[in-house]
Amino acid sequence: MRLPEYYTFWHILGHYALRVTAALVLVFLMLPILVIVPLSFNAQPFFTFTEGMLALDPDAYSLRWYAAIFDNANWMLAIKNSFIIGIAAALVSTVLGTIAAVGLASPFMPFKRLITALLLSPMIVPLIIIAAGMFFFYTRFNLVGSYAGLIMAHAALGVPFVIITVTATLTGFDRSLFHAGLSMGASPLKVFWDVVIPLIRPGVISGGLFAFVTSFDEVVLVLFLAGPEQRTIPRQMFSGLREQINPTILAVATLLVVLSVTLLVTLEFLRRRSERLRGAAA
Repeated sequence: MRLPEYYTFWHILGHYALRVTAALVLVFLMLPILVIVPLSFNAQPFFTFTEGMLALDPDAYSLRWYAAIFDNANWMLAIKNSFIIGIAAALVSTVLGTIAAVGLASPFMPFKRLITALLLSPMIVPLIIIAAGMFFFYTRFNLVGSYAGLIMAHAALGVPFVIITVTATLTGFDRSLFHAGLSMGASPLKVFWDVVIPLIRPGVISGGLFAFVTSFDEVVLVLFLAGPEQRTIPRQMFSGLREQINPTILAVATLLVVLSVTLLVTLEFLRRRSERLRGAAA
């Protein structure tokens, strides 16, 4: 991008200094994550780079730790549980969060600030407090050590993310479209489904993806509420680091990085699509 002609020397210096600083911050944040990727291909059971790896010897690299994931029953159970619990929690939190966001966007909603603060509190309160409270509450209903209890707990953490993303999408929504649908004889539910949902769908999907990621990498609630059959990937990684350090953890971490990048790309695509829809509506 060409800089404006009126930029002085200090403007140009500040422009490039900002770019260099942003690049250094990005490297600082990403380097610890990127180191995991080559280590996951280590042929030796070490968490460090061997001489063969530094010399780019092909024999020093192997897929043995990726194969070990599928040969281990505990890892396969953890992967299955993470996807089942994550998808179910994302669906529940998306439905509840979307309904809450639509209600909070209404100008007739009483005590809007108080209700918003309460709904967003799971993002603010430390997870250890939430987990302890859920543990004592779920014990009364025999939900500890069950899939239902873990799904509801993860859904509670995902609802705030859905509310934020859907509320941001609703800020550009023209409410006259809703009233126009009602004036043509359609029921409020039909107008909501046929008019509102298509326009806020990118925000709803983005919120659902955030809720899924929140559930997928959650470990504190799992430590408190999950039983042996509800072991998830973060719980399995936590146990592996405590009981038996194995490079299989690095292979799983690499796959999680790939999954996270894929979700981020999807979110960026949805964000741009939402902006295009807003521009078309305007």
